[in-house]
Amino acid sequence: MQITFLLNGETTQYTLTDASVTLLDWLREDRGLTGSKEACREGDCGACTVMLSDATGSRAINACITLMAQMHGKALRTVEGIGSSAAPHPVQQALIETHGSQCGFCTPGIAVALATAHLNGEHDHDAALAGNLCRCTGYAPIIRAADAAAGQPVPDYMHEDAAKLAETASAQISSGGRGGAESPPAYLPANADELAAWLLAHPSSTLVAGGTDLGLAVTKALKPLDKAVFLHRCADLQHITTNADEIRIGAGASIAQLLRAMAKPHPAFAALLKRFASPQIRAMATLGGNIANGSPIADAPPVLIALGARVHLRRGDARREVALEDFYLGYRKQDRAPDEFIEAITIAAHAPNLRAYKLSKRFDQDISTLCAAFNLSLKAGRVTSARVAFGGMAAVPARARKLETALIGQRLDDIAEAALAPSLAEDFSPISDLRGSATYRIQAAENLVIRYARDLAGEAVSVLEVAS
Repeated sequence: MQITFLLNGETTQYTLTDASVTLLDWLREDRGLTGSKEACREGDCGACTVMLSDATGSRAINACITLMAQMHGKALRTVEGIGSSAAPHPVQQALIETHGSQCGFCTPGIAVALATAHLNGEHDHDAALAGNLCRCTGYAPIIRAADAAAGQPVPDYMHEDAAKLAETASAQISSGGRGGAESPPAYLPANADELAAWLLAHPSSTLVAGGTDLGLAVTKALKPLDKAVFLHRCADLQHITTNADEIRIGAGASIAQLLRAMAKPHPAFAALLKRFASPQIRAMATLGGNIANGSPIADAPPVLIALGARVHLRRGDARREVALEDFYLGYRKQDRAPDEFIEAITIAAHAPNLRAYKLSKRFDQDISTLCAAFNLSLKAGRVTSARVAFGGMAAVPARARKLETALIGQRLDDIAEAALAPSLAEDFSPISDLRGSATYRIQAAENLVIRYARDLAGEAVSVLEVAS
């Protein structure tokens, strides 16, 4: 299978014989572009950060868990390609002048992350660097470099990829056939119809959306991908549409795309998504993947359940839908056939009292110990209806139905004094693990109910707002 993409401004063709080849390995071993560093190999440290562009824009991604098949029709720039032979990129020059590099190992990824933010006109440099770790300098000189470069114009060559992308994106994939001995190592459907037809014929295929979790299976568990189907070309799975009552989110919509879409209708959801991994992960990870992964500590499902989400499934031309809380049958078990895929998710368009809270050991880029979402309706200060969901409390993200019943009829002002732990104990029997004990999770869940009540009352409850 031959794929086509731009590499540092030049059209590049690559013959894919193994769907498990990562972008980082190819850059370093095949192309000798060793500026992108190999470190964690799980998308945490950002030393391998590169810039990926397509018709939707440019974003920083982790090369270590990105697979080569995902490059088709895209434009890629590494640290070697953000500068020119005439001069370094303004970010690179600023890092030199402000002494923003010490050992230098993390510097290439930081430079690319900041160059991407510079291209996009983003000035929240703390947010742009949330996925890049530096263990030497601390971040003060790096932020000074970002501030210094912010006022400099974007180099002309950084805009050239956009003009070349149309030709690259339309390049044909030479696959050598779809079955038997000539079956390609990967399949890249162009739309949901092609995906549906392929899955009917190949129900054991592995679907790769953003690959931010499957990439770990390749780099950490050393599991080769077999019958891989890459979904990034299915633009019809990436749309987000809104009507008067509901929002329909394509399963292929990225978390970054979802974050932007939720900013106005559901700001509490958007605030939670800002803590979803890192900018590099959010740029690739998809909502459908987050749901289909089935992790009990996935960040999005509790909020979606609180919003009454319904999962739209497709098998061939047949479609059905199921409530998200019923979609999860057990740990990593779902109400989904092998040849069926998630096409979209719908949620309520309005939920003024929606709030979501994530507890983790780090604020940025960390796995949840506990995630809670609350969506209550009030009349004259009393709770009239409730949808409450938790992640990290059971084998699946789940509603707290006993707690919901206990909350209905309560005055908002009295929730802090209500005995809620017994209801939570009926709903959940959490386990103890390295992130927190079962006792901690029950107590923390009860405290989050109180936090919610105080949040609705207008008190400052964010750790970013509370001061001593």
